[in-house]
Amino acid sequence: CQWVLKVGPADTSKNVGTGQALTPDHMTALAASKSIIATGWNNGSIRVFDSLKEEDRKNTLAHSLLDGKGSGLSDPRVVFQGHSTALEALALDGDLPSSPSGKLASGCGKGTIVVWDLVSETGLYRLLGHKGGITSLQFALDGKYLLSTSLDGLAKAWDLEGQCCVQTLMMSGQAQIWSSALWNSKSANDEEQRSRFFTGGVNGQVMVWKVEQPKRKQEGSVETASESDAINLDSKEDDDALDRLCHCMGPLPIDITNTAMNQERIVAIRHCGQKWIGVLHHQSRSIYIYQIRTIQESQRKRQRRLRRRREKEQQKEDKPEETKGRKRGLLDDDVDDDGSDDEKDHNEDGVLASSSVDVDIIKASDEFEFYGIVRASHKVKDFLLISSQKQTKRSSVVKVVCALSTNALEVYTLNAPQKDAAISEKQVTLDMYGHPTGIRAMALSSDHALCCTVSKHVTKVWNVARRSCLLSMSPSTTSSSSCYGLCVAFLPGNTHIVLGTREGSILILDIQGGTIVYEETKAHNGAVWGLDIYRHQHDDQMSITLVTGSADKCVKFWDLEESEEGGHPVLVHTRTLEMSDEVVAVKYSSQSSTSKTLVFVSTLDSTIKVLFEDSLKLFLSLYGHSLPALCVAPSDDDALLASGGADKTIKVWGLDFGDTHCTLHGHSDSVTDLAFIRRTHCFVSSSKDGSIRYWDADRFQCILVLEGHSAEVNCVAVTNGAFVLSGGMDRQVRIWERTRDIVFVEEEHERMLEQQFDAQLTTNGDDRGTLSLLNDKQRREGEQDKQQEEKPQSETAVKKSVLSVSSGDRIMEGLERADEELSEIARHKKNIEPKQRQNNPLLLGLEPAQYVLWILRTIPSAELEQSLLILSLKHIERLFYYLIVSLKRGRGVELCCRVAIFLVATHQRQIVATSSLLTPLRELRRLIRLRLTESRDKIGFNLAALRRIAIIHQQNKATFTGDEPHDIWAGLGLGSDVAAALQSRRQNQK
Repeated sequence: CQWVLKVGPADTSKNVGTGQALTPDHMTALAASKSIIATGWNNGSIRVFDSLKEEDRKNTLAHSLLDGKGSGLSDPRVVFQGHSTALEALALDGDLPSSPSGKLASGCGKGTIVVWDLVSETGLYRLLGHKGGITSLQFALDGKYLLSTSLDGLAKAWDLEGQCCVQTLMMSGQAQIWSSALWNSKSANDEEQRSRFFTGGVNGQVMVWKVEQPKRKQEGSVETASESDAINLDSKEDDDALDRLCHCMGPLPIDITNTAMNQERIVAIRHCGQKWIGVLHHQSRSIYIYQIRTIQESQRKRQRRLRRRREKEQQKEDKPEETKGRKRGLLDDDVDDDGSDDEKDHNEDGVLASSSVDVDIIKASDEFEFYGIVRASHKVKDFLLISSQKQTKRSSVVKVVCALSTNALEVYTLNAPQKDAAISEKQVTLDMYGHPTGIRAMALSSDHALCCTVSKHVTKVWNVARRSCLLSMSPSTTSSSSCYGLCVAFLPGNTHIVLGTREGSILILDIQGGTIVYEETKAHNGAVWGLDIYRHQHDDQMSITLVTGSADKCVKFWDLEESEEGGHPVLVHTRTLEMSDEVVAVKYSSQSSTSKTLVFVSTLDSTIKVLFEDSLKLFLSLYGHSLPALCVAPSDDDALLASGGADKTIKVWGLDFGDTHCTLHGHSDSVTDLAFIRRTHCFVSSSKDGSIRYWDADRFQCILVLEGHSAEVNCVAVTNGAFVLSGGMDRQVRIWERTRDIVFVEEEHERMLEQQFDAQLTTNGDDRGTLSLLNDKQRREGEQDKQQEEKPQSETAVKKSVLSVSSGDRIMEGLERADEELSEIARHKKNIEPKQRQNNPLLLGLEPAQYVLWILRTIPSAELEQSLLILSLKHIERLFYYLIVSLKRGRGVELCCRVAIFLVATHQRQIVATSSLLTPLRELRRLIRLRLTESRDKIGFNLAALRRIAIIHQQNKATFTGDEPHDIWAGLGLGSDVAAALQSRRQNQK
């Protein structure tokens, strides 16, 4: 979501919580610029959205990219499929100065990097070299280079023009690099452009690298070959230094006053403007803020450091020789006040062992100064720095937005230092929009308008129609400050909810007042794992009974009565049933008659007891689960009982004789909750595998598989079939609405097979690309030489998937259909008495060449190259023919050129060895040159015309001229000369 943070109270009920999650995947990476937002997902896909406009940002407090109501953000601009595993890092070159947002880099957990072109919507190439997962990516030097960090402990600099690695940064003290950041100076006060690369590893230190153009490529520093060979004949290190992109400046300075400096790994490094750098450690509540000095201040700091160094060396030389062997005393302090002693440059971990820092250059301690610490209320997962417009006498103020592990946002302001200490103040807290921990239970009101969800220490009430939070409570009792809710239910009237806790208490909460109106602190001696409400008619009066099951091996029955004092409901204990083992779940049947009402109790001994409600006598004992049944649910007619256990199975029982109708397999983990849809024998199940399944208990088959949660799903709630709610450990409440689309079970099975196909490709490692697969094939066939050359560092950015395979089949089918149409046309022309021929309706009224071009246009641009790889040589020959026909008529020039060039580059050996393809190749080369030249001239002419129009518009913008119209095309080439000749001819005629 995009948030607009405001200091002070704000109406958060508008446009909050209305986003509908239309995708079953979850986001793992994010990159944003001023114009676009790129998102990476766990299935390896990349979805690019257009950013909000300025007027939309002013009108909304928060907006979801997947909502799309009124802003057009629901449909992504483009979707890339190039990775088979979850995305770990994304980078846009639009964040750099003077660099358009035309390239996107993505990295996955397998160590591969793919560079995408956002203009042509294709993958350019894949970079190979890292052996661990990619953690961060940064574009450097106007998008000409790419900096990457990985869990293999290496940071690499890639030349995007040559598609190769030009420098590898090895840090022995950082076995894994978890985060990085690139800072570029844009201030007018700086005389030179500064670029700094930060890397954070497992040792808790942040290394700083100076990024500049390699000396070999700098202007005026390139020597002739003879001079270079004469100078660097025996110095390979100096020759390597000419190609270095990054130069080590040392680690960031630490807070000397803080002796308990965090040594955990660095998880986030953020910068803001020209003055601030923030560092976050793993499992930490503190964010360390650094201030960036200007070039003049850094030079003065460096001069002071060198002067102190010279003074120390002079003092050592002036000391008598007899004092050299004396042990160092407590008062012999040779360490600088700012910790800039040279011995500290080579730390104990050996971070700078591979690249030592020259003492004469500007170090990281000269450019960066520790400013202060921002301490949040809980552990921080990520943060963001925002420059404040408020200015103080000493320095500006920075705002820090913290994303906490409790699913909340906090905004802090770091003020100017007072007495050498910066003070942070909390400004805004956004904590009403979600659960801080996983959701354990949920319940729907009788009118399906409200939903209550329970998590650790927090109970929330939601408006289902508006998708917004109405009430958030943290219930507490007299014996404990907070209660861990495990089960919940709405009381009749939908004004109160009853809550069972892990402490053994039963609470009744008032929704309108948000307070606890009644508490039974010692209802059970163990956790209350389940509760249910039963309404029955007794002597023309409606009575309400509550049943609770606990870990103390007891099932207790409570009557709901009205208090005489306040009129609020209270519980009166009536009966207790002791079981042989701990109670896991308890449920009432759906019959309204008291004599036919049953109570289902699931215990820890993997059995389910069916009891009569009035006499509590045993009716049935259901055996079959190998592990305890975690949930039970009866149908409306009490003919069936469904139970889900920790053994990953669902059993459907008949309540007439207690027989097992079937055992349903499908979940890969424990089944946590079940719920029947009213007036049907269909039910919904949730599991710890993160999926929700829709079952038919009569046909014993799975109809739908709903995937959307990124963690365990603990609870579900259903209505009469209009929608289903689910909650899990990912702290999400998802609403699944019923649509009018017809579900075909066979198609769902085919979709599951396609997912298994994609998963098999992921397991087999097809993420490496086509070149690696071809090399593996040659190695298996024995055609590859044993003394093979060094492996390539880049390859084509393609990925085999079900979509690409189906697209390739469509191309081959279209070629065969077009050939049949051409054969029919030729046969019709040979007839002596030709009759009117009817065109093939499958070609949609198009000519064969147009139909083939239409198929190529309907294939997504990112999948086109992978789809072409499936074609055989016979189909490639036919495709060349239709490309020639289209190019002769000037149709789809850009697409035809792209397809032809890719096929020739991919199948070069096979095409050259085929004599029948030589003539089409010559014709393709001629047509491609001709059409591309025409397109280039046309685009150049239009650009020149637009520039001329802009110049004329700029001239006439300030003042109005009444002169006669003149030729604006004069001096712009052939077309302008013709226009000038026509104008002179008109004047002569006059």
